[in-house]
Amino acid sequence: MFMEESQKERLRKQFEFIQEIDKEKFIGRQTYLSDGIRKENDSEHAWHLALMTILLSEYANEPIDVLKTVTMVLIHDLVEIDAGDTYAYDEEGLKTQKAREEAAADRIFGLLPEEQRDRLRGLFFEFEEGKSAEARFAHTMDNIQPAMLNHATDGKAWVEHGVHLSQILKRNVNTKDGSKALWDYSFENFIKPNVDKGKILDSDNN
Repeated sequence: MFMEESQKERLRKQFEFIQEIDKEKFIGRQTYLSDGIRKENDSEHAWHLALMTILLSEYANEPIDVLKTVTMVLIHDLVEIDAGDTYAYDEEGLKTQKAREEAAADRIFGLLPEEQRDRLRGLFFEFEEGKSAEARFAHTMDNIQPAMLNHATDGKAWVEHGVHLSQILKRNVNTKDGSKALWDYSFENFIKPNVDKGKILDSDNN
């Protein structure tokens, strides 16, 4: 099949992006897999969030576009190819995270053809802003998944980092905005049991 030069260039850009995002598989996170032996990487995290979105979208506080939300969670950590993973409770790293990730978004999404660049870059910043129904639910997924895995590993990462309940509650202050039902479930089933067992430090009792 004959392909015009413009089509060839479009396809070249698309495959350049596709190859580049393979690097997401090398970006390690601080959350252990459910067996507690090794930590997950960004691509495993994104895959998990995508399936969670499909399965749990019925619990969103308001109707969402599931495909749009799935796309958000699949791309939201691509910027870490350049910016690296910033641990949720790394106060120093969080100070520069926004600037590092914005520069990475410009470079990585800039590899794509113009309209795809603008669409994916737009979805990334929509996720970061957290104001749309889809972005709010995507953030709920992003916060609940590590809580679930931390609970599955008997609070291993929480213990290693000496995490306090106040830190978790601060990070999750907006989690209920995407799904109150899922936040309530996460708190009662993943977080509170680890407070009770001393895996999460409770400032009121420590």
